[in-house]
Amino acid sequence: MKSEPFKYSWDDLVEEKEGTWDGVRNHLAKNNLQAMKVGDEAFFYHSREGLEIVGIAEITVDGISDPTDETGKWAAVKIKPKRKFDNPVTLKQIKAEPKLADCELVRLSRLSVASIKPDEWDLICKMSES
Repeated sequence: MKSEPFKYSWDDLVEEKEGTWDGVRNHLAKNNLQAMKVGDEAFFYHSREGLEIVGIAEITVDGISDPTDETGKWAAVKIKPKRKFDNPVTLKQIKAEPKLADCELVRLSRLSVASIKPDEWDLICKMSES
């Protein structure tokens, strides 16, 4: 899940304790939101500034309509912070890793909610430890 930190940062989520992930207006990103279930985890990525995965959020409420959408066709979820990375994983590091070349974060760089495969998830988590 990508957010521009000046609009909504990891620290904002921590302060709020639970946030609503809304405002998504891309069909693939909407489908990714709709696939999320309570208890699923998502990377929290700072876009524009930082360009890095800074932590892991947990889905707390799934299957809701976007409260900012009057048409009722866009999706949203609620999330809470789970774990901040001691070592954020930069987009530069991700792009330098051949095993992540097909990652949606790399291939579909403008997508605000990308799907991450289990092997990609594990590798990115390992990258945050070094």
